[in-house]
Amino acid sequence: MPSFTGVLVLLTESSDLVRLAQKGSLTAFEKLIEDYQNRVFSYCYQLTGNHDNAQDLAQDVFIQAYNSLKSFRREADFGTWLRRIALNKWINHQRKNKLITISLNEPVGSGKEFAREVAASEESPVEKIEQAEFLELVWKALGRLSLEFRQVLILRDMEEYSYEEIAGLLECSLGTVKSRLNRGRKYIRAEIETLQRELREIPE
Repeated sequence: MPSFTGVLVLLTESSDLVRLAQKGSLTAFEKLIEDYQNRVFSYCYQLTGNHDNAQDLAQDVFIQAYNSLKSFRREADFGTWLRRIALNKWINHQRKNKLITISLNEPVGSGKEFAREVAASEESPVEKIEQAEFLELVWKALGRLSLEFRQVLILRDMEEYSYEEIAGLLECSLGTVKSRLNRGRKYIRAEIETLQRELREIPE
């Protein structure tokens, strides 16, 4: 009678491995890692541009995947699910560790995208406070957007990925990327204005 490990070797469908892993099989999950680790690392490297950071991110992705495995719907694609985990974790990391530049005014393809810089090399104490307050406002506004708009805004305006690179990362068309950017910039501008209006209404 073949061993359980031997049976896993015969399984070629990731859905079968996911089903076993969701039932508590660590061996099945280890086989999933073996099958997907190169693809996940490659995707993480596209995001981070750094070998060590990509390794750290990939490790975090599989830890998150293992902890969230029971919530995975097996009709979805497991590889796509892993990429979404990677992208969301990377975005959260960027949010905590990097300043942001958001192109608020000009639509995609205008030829001159106006950017409001949150970071500057030499600022006065007052300017630093104002920029920190604006940065917090931007992140609050981003948090109110749906994930599809938040992703493209961060990838394009913060990380300066090309439209083609974003399309590859998000697995969508170039037209979809540009459409989401235009709509996302419109929405975040409206959200920032709403937040500013709410702040003005708070009594001192």
